[in-house]
Amino acid sequence: MDGAPLTATEFSSAVTAITGAFGDPTRRDIYLHVRERVDEGTGVTAAEAAAAFDLHPNVARHHLDKLAAGGYLEIAVERPEGASAGRPSKHYRVADAGSPLELPVRQDAVLVSLLGRALALLPSDQAEEMAEEVGAEVGRSMAGTLGSDEAHRSLRSAMQVVAEALTAHGFAARAERTGDDRLRIVSEHCPFGGAPIDHPVICAVDRGLVRGMLGALYGETTAEMRSSLPMGDAVCITDVTA
Repeated sequence: MDGAPLTATEFSSAVTAITGAFGDPTRRDIYLHVRERVDEGTGVTAAEAAAAFDLHPNVARHHLDKLAAGGYLEIAVERPEGASAGRPSKHYRVADAGSPLELPVRQDAVLVSLLGRALALLPSDQAEEMAEEVGAEVGRSMAGTLGSDEAHRSLRSAMQVVAEALTAHGFAARAERTGDDRLRIVSEHCPFGGAPIDHPVICAVDRGLVRGMLGALYGETTAEMRSSLPMGDAVCITDVTA
């Protein structure tokens, strides 16, 4: 590295590299499904994954190709066993069946730490703004996969959908209304591990995720973090106002 600050595009690409492979709970389940088929030696086709998870074959193929692009699966093009004719199909197999399941998580933790160190090269206000905007971009993308019309009816219902989406991604989040009638998202677990303690700017990604999802599901909101692990608190709390 030459020490130059990351551009917004470079930072966004780095975040995408972290979340792209296992950032979707369905994708993680598909990976585990493929891994369970290791002993059969035949791999899984997009059609088989689609049937197993009640997905459109194009959606299943998208998830499988993402996993292959990340190096977690390998692709073999072959005909069904015993068939001498017919169109061959892609079979997806685990790239390294002997690797431990937690390996991608450990890699992600290292990458998150490196991102925090890279952000530290920027002025603090610029780094926080960039991190939040990347989080918002990812949040908007996540909201596009939720397919819930209920969220449009009220801010509270939209926040409930956001909390459930965050929980699916490891945040153990819930939406609640405080005694003074404020709405907030409470996250009891940080999927980024201890990295935010050393690099608190990473918390801006969380704030961006909430704002981005709510913006897509409900409308423009303001998200402000009131409590976080770097502040010495046990949970992360993001206040939301419309």
